[in-house]
Amino acid sequence: MHIELTDHLRCPEPHDEAFLVLLPGRMDGRRVMAGELGCPICQWSTTWDDGVPDFGGGVVAAGDPPCDASALVAMLGIEGAGGWLALAGTMAGLAAEVGALLPGVGVVAINPPEGLRPEGGVQLLRSGRWPLKRHALRGVALGGGEMPWVEQAIGSVLPGLRAVGSGPRPAEEPSRELLAESDALWVLRCR
Repeated sequence: MHIELTDHLRCPEPHDEAFLVLLPGRMDGRRVMAGELGCPICQWSTTWDDGVPDFGGGVVAAGDPPCDASALVAMLGIEGAGGWLALAGTMAGLAAEVGALLPGVGVVAINPPEGLRPEGGVQLLRSGRWPLKRHALRGVALGGGEMPWVEQAIGSVLPGLRAVGSGPRPAEEPSRELLAESDALWVLRCR
């Protein structure tokens, strides 16, 4: 996990959003290969030694993403370097390709399919609850299966930027605008 991602992580427990404290154990450049994350509010913590923090309860994505990396980048509308993008579920399978198309943008793959490794600008997380802070990301792409945290994922997108997903479209709300919808995908602009 890239050390700068720590600023965007939140405690997965059901309390007001709280930051996490990182205690790095082993580093490889700016990547924390082994360490511990902990919450100063509820004392939740997790340790890892494979470069991939596991927040608990994450289910490995199965199946193929509903689009290719070029289409996803176009739907997200991201241009230029900087910031972070989260890809969850089957969309996480596109992380390496999206990272190559968006140099300088950090890509977080949440509950990715088997075989994806944390390399280059791609970071991996495993979690049954949404692990990223509100208004912390340049975009989110959600793919496949039941994801009980769709609302939290959309909420972590910065105002004016986009969330893309497959499956049922989230309910209409004043905090977002539906830009496009097909049988397979939806695109929202967050407000």
